[in-house]
Amino acid sequence: MKILVLNSGSSSIKFQIIEMPSKKVICQGLVERIGQDNSVLHYKTELHNSKEELTIANHGEGLQLVAQRMLSPEVGVIQSADEIAAVGHRVVHGGNLFSDTVLIDDAVKQAIKELFSLAPLHNPANYEGIEVAEKVFSASKQVAVFDTAFHQSIPQKAYQYAIPQELLDEHKIRLYGFHGTSHKYVSKKAIDQLGNPKESKIISIHLGNGSSMTAVKNGKSIDHSLGFTPSTGLVMGTRSGDIDHSIVGYLVDNLGYTAKEADALLNKKSGLFGLTGKSDLRDIVEAAQKGDTACQNAIDIMTYRIKKYIGAYTAAMNGVDAIIFTAGIGENAALIREKVCADLSYLEIELDKKKNSDTSAEITAIQSDASRVQILVIRTNEELEIAQQCFQLLQDNVSLPV
Repeated sequence: MKILVLNSGSSSIKFQIIEMPSKKVICQGLVERIGQDNSVLHYKTELHNSKEELTIANHGEGLQLVAQRMLSPEVGVIQSADEIAAVGHRVVHGGNLFSDTVLIDDAVKQAIKELFSLAPLHNPANYEGIEVAEKVFSASKQVAVFDTAFHQSIPQKAYQYAIPQELLDEHKIRLYGFHGTSHKYVSKKAIDQLGNPKESKIISIHLGNGSSMTAVKNGKSIDHSLGFTPSTGLVMGTRSGDIDHSIVGYLVDNLGYTAKEADALLNKKSGLFGLTGKSDLRDIVEAAQKGDTACQNAIDIMTYRIKKYIGAYTAAMNGVDAIIFTAGIGENAALIREKVCADLSYLEIELDKKKNSDTSAEITAIQSDASRVQILVIRTNEELEIAQQCFQLLQDNVSLPV
């Protein structure tokens, strides 16, 4: 069964065709800079790898181009669009309406639209990807996999804010959580590594331009660092993470910001960028190693925040068996892993610097022999997780033609 996985961002489309259940990637690629004159289409198969600069006005044009490459006699991997059994869509925000993967119908689409205000950069693009895919792959089942679904197991004591009850009841203001597809994928891998699926206490650390942490107890998310929107918690590329909410009022009342400008400051001009003028951690680490004190300070602030959450989530679970580092920074930044794990001897967490220097495998254990807690670097694969969930959904609905 061939499953097309689509991740439609605000100006990009990531895609893969994955053969299930073998998990073989048949083709993959990226359409980036949609809406700009210098749009780029990356397309890769087992025998072909290309990069084309084009003008792609919108997501519809982008997906049409992707379909053309997939069906091309020269570089294609399918002879008909009907070969795609299902299109799995990553949808960032499902609110409290979706706790699992679902077949997309008009009601699901309407729910996604109603959540635009909670994820204005992501849900509209996700929705457009669905609309386009319904036309291009009209015979395929359309499936939504929600980033928030994994976190629907978080108990009320963790997801409810201490604000008037009617704001939860009437306006659904609460912690939702994000990066759930990634956290679910890597935590399942860690549970397999531990070999005790019924009793496990795991802290999953997803570090990229957007970052988050999840406490995963016995395979279930019980707390998470992102909240009502993907802006709280850890220090991120351009997002501040945790901050005193009164700062927003101060910016508006005393410094002349509008509410919109204050929101933009905290989401687009803060975090590592606000501290250093750089948003790419590789540049920050390089500058720090050359003596840039602002960059050194930014790394200290970033890793200290992660360390605090480790302590909090260990307390929430009454222990920890494994810590996972994943995503672009988590998988590749040895310095960040080293600084996060330093001085955690009270939890019997100890990193092995030599093991930490080579994490090229899919799963790498980097703890020392003396460490009671496993420290795992696990390469996340959100596309495979989406394909697996789509496959399982279609298998469970045996009446569906596939």
